[in-house]
Amino acid sequence: MADEQERVAVIFERRDYALTPSPGEVILPVHGRMIHHDPGCLHLTDSHELGRFPDPERLLWRRLIDSAPSDNTAGRVEFARSIGLLNGSGRPLVSPCSCVLRPISSTQAAALRPWPLDEAVAAFDRDRFSETLRGMEAAAEDVRRDFPWEDWPTLPLERYALGQGDSAETKPYCYLMEFGTNALGSIAGGSSMKHLIYARSQDGSWWHDPRYADEEEAWEAVRAGIVAAVTAAREGRIADIDSIDAIRSGPSLVSKTLRVYAPEGSVPVYGTDQVRHFLQRLTGQPASGLERFALRARLKEVVDADERFAGWSYDLVMEFLYWWADPNRTRQIVKIAPGHEGRLWEECRAGGYIAVGWDDVPDLRTYADKEEFLAAFAAAYTDEYNGYKSKISAKTNEVWKLLSLRPGDLVVANKGTSQILGVGRVTGDGYVWREDRADHRHTVDVEWDESYAGRLEEPERSWATVTVKEVPAQLWARIRRAGPTAESTGVTTEAENTVVAQPLDAELRPIADALGRRGQAVLFGPPGTGKTYTALRFAARWLGELSDGLPGVDPYAEPGTPAFGRTLDALTAAGRLTTVTFHPNYGYEDFVEGFRPVKGDSGGLVLDRTDGVFKRVCAAAASDPGHPYLVVVDELNRGNLPRIFGELITLLEKDKRGYSVLLPLSQERFSVPDNVYLIGTMNTADRSIRMLDAAIRRRFAFLELLPDSSPLQGCHVEQLHLADLLDSLNQRIRTHLDREKQIGQAFFLPNGAPVDSAAALASIIRGEILPLLQEYAYDDYSLLAAFLGEALVDPETHTLRDLSDEGLTTALYTELQLKGGAAE
Repeated sequence: MADEQERVAVIFERRDYALTPSPGEVILPVHGRMIHHDPGCLHLTDSHELGRFPDPERLLWRRLIDSAPSDNTAGRVEFARSIGLLNGSGRPLVSPCSCVLRPISSTQAAALRPWPLDEAVAAFDRDRFSETLRGMEAAAEDVRRDFPWEDWPTLPLERYALGQGDSAETKPYCYLMEFGTNALGSIAGGSSMKHLIYARSQDGSWWHDPRYADEEEAWEAVRAGIVAAVTAAREGRIADIDSIDAIRSGPSLVSKTLRVYAPEGSVPVYGTDQVRHFLQRLTGQPASGLERFALRARLKEVVDADERFAGWSYDLVMEFLYWWADPNRTRQIVKIAPGHEGRLWEECRAGGYIAVGWDDVPDLRTYADKEEFLAAFAAAYTDEYNGYKSKISAKTNEVWKLLSLRPGDLVVANKGTSQILGVGRVTGDGYVWREDRADHRHTVDVEWDESYAGRLEEPERSWATVTVKEVPAQLWARIRRAGPTAESTGVTTEAENTVVAQPLDAELRPIADALGRRGQAVLFGPPGTGKTYTALRFAARWLGELSDGLPGVDPYAEPGTPAFGRTLDALTAAGRLTTVTFHPNYGYEDFVEGFRPVKGDSGGLVLDRTDGVFKRVCAAAASDPGHPYLVVVDELNRGNLPRIFGELITLLEKDKRGYSVLLPLSQERFSVPDNVYLIGTMNTADRSIRMLDAAIRRRFAFLELLPDSSPLQGCHVEQLHLADLLDSLNQRIRTHLDREKQIGQAFFLPNGAPVDSAAALASIIRGEILPLLQEYAYDDYSLLAAFLGEALVDPETHTLRDLSDEGLTTALYTELQLKGGAAE
């Protein structure tokens, strides 16, 4: 295999990979479907003579992956056939092996040399983007037609601001910038404060910088600021825009405005973090110390000075930068049901979109932000959802999710809990409010692929009651298995052995981000919220994808399955994963080093210095810098943390990694390598994070896990819906106690599967839930009755009523589902 120093970091489909450069030819397997750069690759198990395919530019890997998205096998087959890229059996090759592109973490990518700009420019196919560039200029021309530059000095506020009636109908300037000109690039998402001034659709009041007395004064300042910014860009004074106070809070809007009215003034990259990222990639130096538009001026200066971009438009440069070094790292995959039992599927398939209901809250783009939409949704649907705040919040999130879908994201259309109707790629503007439809007017433009139609091996029970839901990687793998056949792709299923790395699921991404920033994180929350489960699921997925073909590792194995257990065992055996549990007697000698009784030469026990768990992990990681090593500490807060960590607390800091300290016992120099990470779990019902040592708190990122009823959606015990049970009980606990005393979903998921019988549920209530609530209530049975109802709890005799299992289930249904979260 190539030396680690030969590898370079590349980005494809919002994932980081380590590229092992081509030696000038690619190796063709006899039966496999992947190209190889290393003849010694462990995946080349064919006993026959391996073929070769010339690769003089050393760019065939990129041409292959650019020929079609990773989930479009048919497109890659077409490309491979067109150039004769076939295996020894005459079948087209469809992806690179890990000896070509190996998935890596963002932290590992930062430690590698970026893919050289010269090679990227040589591989970049400008013709692929010609239509895109024409679309950008056409969109800009449309804006200039509707809002001529000469009108701006006197442009009225109603022509500019969002929130005034039906913005989708009147199309004010800010509506076009955020929703109507995706061809120019997106500034969607977040709060409407980026527009500098807007009307709140709920009450018609205006938001603006409070320095101004009213909206008219604010608008005069904002309008003058925009005019001054465009003038500065046209005159080559982009950095001067930083001094215009009135528009300081709207850099993305102003940047997009410059693309429309001063296209030769700057490269159309609208996010400041993205500008900084591209500058670092182009110059090799961190872009620090510059304000927002000074950064944009610097980017233009660097591009103008680079002969490799001579003759390129700034639009083309922008397309190249995102293709070469895209700073975004997420691609969403969501399932959306096209009506009950798929009744709208034919309309959606023919129309090229997916549609959902909740029409009493109209066009999502008319709301200033999610909070305003939540208020509107609650006002419209509180009665329908029996006042359950958690359910209203969950349904709000489902609808609002549509607005976040971007071109390239995937939509799985489902019917019921197991049937896949098709998979679509989001196109065009993404979300569209279709006023002309009779109902289900919230839509997303989609290009459908019906070759994925099929049935899941096992039904996804939560789909029964959820319309819009993220598809985690494990489920996406199941959908792919149920989908394209040999007839639809031209690829026989027995030969399809490519594993495509997928972006981390939404609940796992914050952990990866936290580890990248700090090196260590704590998952904290009430009991039963799946903290240890989440840590191990993250470990299997994150370490598994970066394991470089470690035998027995399946990063997409379903939790609770034998494959998941084998994955954790394999990662543990390889030393990549270490799990420990802290307790009051756990100490420095267990974690770092200390004297331990060992068998002496004479057969008796003698004290000898022994390395602790963390010290051994650091030694292994230092000798294997190409892979991450993860330590999961369960029950972190049960240990005496200052005593356990000792002087290591300093070395855990991200900027202290690699520094060494002298260990007092062994007198050895010790350091924590960059590739060592730590995740702790903490039950806040036992001890609040406020009680932790301050030095510990400063060095860890803290991620809260709250109860999540989504795994219980669609799951019933007799007539009782488990999701409603959990939501209602927790609403009452929050009312009488606090959020840290809630009940987690894991109580109702024994062995990872939802409880499904009255006997099992009654056992959980009597043996687990009730004792915990008794502890919370300090045996105040009036409070217990407020939680569970007097049909279950007798506040006078301080007892749980003697009910049969079925009677207890019925009482829970009546009290917590029919009455809901209202505690009496």
